[in-house]
Amino acid sequence: MPAKNLVIVESPSKAKTIEKFLGSRYKVLATKGHLRDLPKSRMGVDIDHGFAPEYINVRGKGDTIKEIREAAKAADKVFLATDPDREGEAISWHICSLLGIDPAKANRIAFQEITKPAVTEAVKNPRPVDMQLVDAQQGRRVLDRVVGYKISPLLWAKVGRGLSAGRVQSAALKMICDREKEIEAFVPREYWTVSAELTKQGLTPAKEKKAAFTARLETRGGKKIAVNNAEENAKILAELKQGGFSVAAVEEKEVQRRPYAPYTTSVLQQDASVRCGFTPKRTMMIAQELYEGVSVKGHGTIGLITYMRTDSVRISDIADAACKSYIAENYSKDYVGNNYYSNKKGSAQDAHEAIRPSYVDLAPDDIKDSLSSDQYKLYRLIWSRFVASRMKPAVYDSVSADIVNGSYGFKASGRRLVFDGFLKVYSDEGGEKEKMLPPLEKGEVLKELGVSGEQKFTEPVSRFTEASLIRELEEKGIGRPSTYAPIVSNLMDRRYILKEKKSLMPTDLGRRVNDEIMEVYFKELVDAGFTAGMESDLDKVEEGRESWQKVLDDYYNGYLKAQLDAAGSKLEKIEIKPELTGELCPECGRPLARKHGKFGDFLACTGFPECRYTRSIVESTGVKCPKCGRDIVKKISRKGKLFYGCSGYPECDQVYWYKPVDKKCPRCGSLLVERGRSLVCSNQECGYSERKGKE
Repeated sequence: MPAKNLVIVESPSKAKTIEKFLGSRYKVLATKGHLRDLPKSRMGVDIDHGFAPEYINVRGKGDTIKEIREAAKAADKVFLATDPDREGEAISWHICSLLGIDPAKANRIAFQEITKPAVTEAVKNPRPVDMQLVDAQQGRRVLDRVVGYKISPLLWAKVGRGLSAGRVQSAALKMICDREKEIEAFVPREYWTVSAELTKQGLTPAKEKKAAFTARLETRGGKKIAVNNAEENAKILAELKQGGFSVAAVEEKEVQRRPYAPYTTSVLQQDASVRCGFTPKRTMMIAQELYEGVSVKGHGTIGLITYMRTDSVRISDIADAACKSYIAENYSKDYVGNNYYSNKKGSAQDAHEAIRPSYVDLAPDDIKDSLSSDQYKLYRLIWSRFVASRMKPAVYDSVSADIVNGSYGFKASGRRLVFDGFLKVYSDEGGEKEKMLPPLEKGEVLKELGVSGEQKFTEPVSRFTEASLIRELEEKGIGRPSTYAPIVSNLMDRRYILKEKKSLMPTDLGRRVNDEIMEVYFKELVDAGFTAGMESDLDKVEEGRESWQKVLDDYYNGYLKAQLDAAGSKLEKIEIKPELTGELCPECGRPLARKHGKFGDFLACTGFPECRYTRSIVESTGVKCPKCGRDIVKKISRKGKLFYGCSGYPECDQVYWYKPVDKKCPRCGSLLVERGRSLVCSNQECGYSERKGKE
């Protein structure tokens, strides 16, 4: 029997999952992203007529549109099941336009998790397309298009082709540049930390050592003390040697450590960066896979997590009850907590839940064999964070002691875990070293085992990592969950920043574009407060309190147009000096410079266009090819993807998609490759992995 109902989603994997839930009466097709959008070859926005967007069918989507149209004609009912956010709502609205469907009629269905109950319930309760969400998406899309298409040609004319500016991207670049300036201007300051190794009196040597603890100098004469140089340190140590140590006060108390809230998008990206070594972009790709559906043994294809673009920490009552029941059954009722979390920002999309497992009873280790290594790591992170958020706090016995020696005051503290609570499932990686102070009483005289001073120097603030940049953007109200992941890759693609290990730093090009153009002529665009205010105005569109056309008109005619006119008339051509390598061109003798191309860096003669000599840059990994013994080198594919291949190509075709190391798999003998914090076997059929640094 032919299907009577058509369900339209965005991704093929999501389509397969949903089709299994709904059965033969439903046909599920995927748009594979947007079907209509602004044109790529021109701005496509009529600024003079209310910023009217010119939407066209996306190139290459003709066959998909034809298939969806034919299926819609044959169906009794069409359900629009695109993602539950602004972008998904806009895609549903565009589908209505393509199919001649009235968006005010109840054809739209949305669900936070791809489970059979959630999908079938949504099908029973369709709603109209939410035009406030659509307008919010249009406002952002059109604003970003106007900013990009108005400023980018200016950068091409004054600096070089291929550059661009963006609303969130430019603010992020300024933050990275400002951080670099702060680091460069930093002057280290010397300071010393003074500590005393103490123990109780009258103990045997063995017990004396066991009862030893460290106290740190904090005050002199009851006031905070700072030790600034070696002379001060030596004087203090000499005075301490002349006196004795005794206990001035002891405080004992119970300390609780509450679990964290379940993940929002930005916090998941930050935690996955620290704990799994994933970039935000990779985290979102893996989360998308977990959301859309994974084939789990004994369960079929199911969505394992709720929607992964959210800034809310709210959890549904049903999920909360299910989790607490799971905790009581698997860890005991003593672990069931009653924690409350609130969204930090008033702009949080509270219609969305936090990121959580769809089925809390599917523990990570129970389904590990059904997941890839990366899927397992991320699912375990999401599952444990959610379960921990429903558990009781960890409880510690804490003791702090004030120690005195003459006019000098020291502080010592210790704690002991007495109830693990949420740490049962979610603990800080590596754990915390805990040591309890020995029993101490006020007035007790202590034995000194040694006093020492250690010279230190203040350090500058660290460069941003992708994780810390996202945290800073979120705290300043810049960007939204869907925009965080591509920011760094966009800045790197434009050669505005470099990433060394995990640290982000501006290139000369990035600094000059920021310092000489953006900060001079487009101050509002890079100002964090102004950009956050724009985000707030766009949120008002979603709430129905403002029209997106008015927001754009206020911004464009109030700020951007005048700035564009000033930059166009005043800005001089900026020459970016070539990165000379010290080598001379073998054909004409002029210097060779490092250039940046679509497929990676290369060397080119500075005499271009008279001399057109170029040479690729070969970066060796220091690892020999297991097939032929030649070097494995870093390469860039025609699609711009980094990989590692034998320098003997085409005679030898050995390739790796992850960086190989000079170490063989103990199980099968293949080379190991780096993946996050692990070394894994390059032979996918083997499956061996180990932590980095393992001997």
